[in-house]
Amino acid sequence: MSVILGINALHAGSSAALVIDDKPVAAIAEERLNRVKYYAGFPTLAIGKCLEMAGLKIGDVDNVAVGRDSSANLGKKLQYALANPSKLLNLARIKSRRSGLDDLKSQLARDFDVDPSQLKFEQHNIEHHLAHTASAYFVSDWEEAAGFTLDGSGDFVTCMLSHCQGNQISIKHRVHVPHSLGSLYTMICEFIGYDRYGDEGKVMGLAPLGQDTYHDHFEKMVVLTENGMELNPRYFQPFGENQGMSINEKGQIDLHRHYSDYVCELFGDPRDPYTEISQRDQDLAFGLQRVFEKGYMHLLNILHRKVPCERIAMAGGCVLNSVANGKMFDETPFRQTCIQPAAGDDGLSLGAALYVSHAILGGQQRVEMRDAYLGPEYSEQEIRHELEAKGVSYVRHERESLLNETAQQISQGNVVGWFQGRMEWGPRALGNRSILAHPGLTDMKDVLNARIKHREPFRPFAPTVIQERQAEIFEHTHPSPFMLHVYKIRPEWREKLVAVNHVDNTGRLQTLTHEENPLYYDLIKKFEGLTGIPIILNTSFNENEPIVCQPSEAIDCFQRTKMDTLVVGPFVCKKSAAEG
Repeated sequence: MSVILGINALHAGSSAALVIDDKPVAAIAEERLNRVKYYAGFPTLAIGKCLEMAGLKIGDVDNVAVGRDSSANLGKKLQYALANPSKLLNLARIKSRRSGLDDLKSQLARDFDVDPSQLKFEQHNIEHHLAHTASAYFVSDWEEAAGFTLDGSGDFVTCMLSHCQGNQISIKHRVHVPHSLGSLYTMICEFIGYDRYGDEGKVMGLAPLGQDTYHDHFEKMVVLTENGMELNPRYFQPFGENQGMSINEKGQIDLHRHYSDYVCELFGDPRDPYTEISQRDQDLAFGLQRVFEKGYMHLLNILHRKVPCERIAMAGGCVLNSVANGKMFDETPFRQTCIQPAAGDDGLSLGAALYVSHAILGGQQRVEMRDAYLGPEYSEQEIRHELEAKGVSYVRHERESLLNETAQQISQGNVVGWFQGRMEWGPRALGNRSILAHPGLTDMKDVLNARIKHREPFRPFAPTVIQERQAEIFEHTHPSPFMLHVYKIRPEWREKLVAVNHVDNTGRLQTLTHEENPLYYDLIKKFEGLTGIPIILNTSFNENEPIVCQPSEAIDCFQRTKMDTLVVGPFVCKKSAAEG
């Protein structure tokens, strides 16, 4: 048995993953366990949970794969340092902050209270973007694909174009720091008041409310070149010691100012967070998304010229831009995408482990990732214990009765917390840690925001659609099992889906087959039988916190919010009129 532990540490999205005999068996972000969103410290709890799920101990690990390699791209780093001698000390400081990964055996021996001599694993440091590429390609069943990764930066690279064939990933081109579409997105997000790590998705939702007022300015921010793109430095703070972010004492990511004084001269004062969003801010969001998509498609088309294949494996934080993903089928020659659910930096742990398994150790077994359920699950006994400990009344149902009762609750306009099976891997709730609601009620978005989610009103909610009905309802047929594509909703369905139809008549859909999640699939079929709608509104089970992981967190969220019903395992819990 070959046991590979993958780690993303001292970086946003701290996580661990376990690959055994070439197969991903467990993966979890540290934030789900320590409840610190986008935690960027060491994933001790995640490592322990992965080992626990597999019934292993740290001494059973043969290889540890880290999704970072400080020795990568040394030539480019040196070239940058020689051109910018004042930044040489900054680069040294960046490296020193990450030196904690150089002695993993001591770290893991301390964390798991074992003698270091019991740890026999070999450590592999995998370049950031190679790990990203591996995270997508090696969970496909393809023998050949183009590889595309795009994010803020990692190991001095912001974009990697590659050719994936068999067990190897051949790099065709890199775009290096500071030229980054991810940094561009962060810069405008900060300027319009979304200055917390991970806020980019909010601005993607804001963009359709704006107009192309600042077209000419955005055209000057990004210069598209024959082999990639470059940022116009006039609009950005100089690349410095922390590359625009740092990790605070709580393990959280603090963003530092990206925009230059020139941006303030052009657009006025930056918006303070939580203040009113002006038309200017909406227009900036629109311009940002437009120029991002232009750069995104430009890079994809360059990749296709280098690797003329219709299949593409994609990863990196920018690949979470589901709007761009939905448009690429119309604007590039690519026809099939493989994007694993944790496409951002949390996915580096899985990608590093898969790279070691296949590209280094020559693993021959390829396991296609058909679902995202790699997290922990809890027994009926454990769930019952938590319900009774918290004084929550419940009724236990058999499967058919559970589905009928839940479908009835949703069809009647009630908001249902749905907690089942293994937790999802990645940032999206995909039917096991979800809040479910009726997608066709005109007030449902306001109900969810007022009673539970407390989100900005412009942010859309996602539809989960039975995959065989996708073509009838959406204008594209490529599946989106991990909620990573946005498609237009067909005109005849827009009024029926008013709670999930965004202002531009799109939906960020999750497609679902019976094979991927039989219980959730059958629930939607029951709901369709009651309403004629083969879709359920699906949003993450949380309230301004990481998605719930264990039953106690789901119960707490149910009790402190105005959620109507909690379905946790086989138990249905309803609030009384007084509680509601």
